[in-house]
Amino acid sequence: MSQHNALRMFGRSGNPALRNAIFKNEGTAADQVMTLQGTVNKTGILLVLVVVGATYTWNLFFQTGDAAAVMPIAIGGAIGGLIFALITIFKKTWAGVTAPAYAVLQGLFLGGISAIFEAQFPGIVIQATGLTLGTLASLLLLYKLGIIKPTENFRLMIVSATMGIGLLYLVSFVMNMFGSTGIGFIHSNGLMGIGFSLFVVAIAALNLVLDFDFIEQGSEQGAPKYMEWFGAFALMVTLIWLYLEMLRLLSKLRSR
Repeated sequence: MSQHNALRMFGRSGNPALRNAIFKNEGTAADQVMTLQGTVNKTGILLVLVVVGATYTWNLFFQTGDAAAVMPIAIGGAIGGLIFALITIFKKTWAGVTAPAYAVLQGLFLGGISAIFEAQFPGIVIQATGLTLGTLASLLLLYKLGIIKPTENFRLMIVSATMGIGLLYLVSFVMNMFGSTGIGFIHSNGLMGIGFSLFVVAIAALNLVLDFDFIEQGSEQGAPKYMEWFGAFALMVTLIWLYLEMLRLLSKLRSR
């Protein structure tokens, strides 16, 4: 799960100058520029690819009933997804190829993890999915109504909090590698652990606002066509992170 926090750190900058450099696309034909509808369509394609990948590992788990049969594929999907995500971030022109590959691989990871959670807490996956999509719809509405505005202070706060969460997950992961119990409240189902998960869910959700603004600004400024894939990829990274954090939060609540 910490890979998504790392991607948030690398994938977006609050620096307006950097955003303008990305979006600069002078002298390009109108049909070769980024559009809002094109980004929405590509987001839909990535979502379908995630579901396709997730369906495979989900079915494999419930056919075998053995997590050991699924986890190598799920872990491979997570690692492969991270590799393709980093390629997408640093080579945005390749996003039309690397973003779909990322979606399929992350789907393999999500399907395996979701099946394991579902076996332990029946019904948790549909709850997490509903909360994730509901959060997406609610924040999109608030953004379009201008109730939530991605000001520079807002952007700085969200990016800083995201980086802090990513660092905390990284420290916990390294501690676990060396046999330590890690940072206890991250996984605890006590009040502190639930409070931490609520905070992380809120930050993950507010990252959606930065994604909406990124996509809207790119469409308005006539960014290159390949930025539709990159915008869809950025939104998918946030949605996957949010879904995983919803699973974590719900599992803590259900285990009490």
